[in-house]
Amino acid sequence: QVQLIESGGGLVQPGGSLRLSCAASGRTFSRGYMAWFRHAPGKEREFVAAIGWSSGTTNYADSVKGRFTISRDNAKTTGTLQMNSLKPEDTAVYYCATKSGVQSYDPAEYQYWGQGSQVTVSS
Repeated sequence: QVQLIESGGGLVQPGGSLRLSCAASGRTFSRGYMAWFRHAPGKEREFVAAIGWSSGTTNYADSVKGRFTISRDNAKTTGTLQMNSLKPEDTAVYYCATKSGVQSYDPAEYQYWGQGSQVTVSS
């Protein structure tokens, strides 16, 4: 059974950086996509970024483009989200997720999910 274990997150001041990691146990991914979503209070779950496990192709939400970087390791078992120049509006619980097939912005299409990591940006 696939499990996604997240680490990282925490409290940071505006303009600071944080790094989230997502380690998959139970299998490696030769195809499909890994994505990061976030869920802020009072808002719907929002797509943040995605990367193809095999292709390495990336895609970002406009709100994080140029500030966040998604990557995955060559073993295709761990993904990361490097977050720089953080803003208070980035405050949310961040989730990693994986799916087979093509990349999607719809969280309902992702089969496996991490447990969530709180990211708080505040002075």
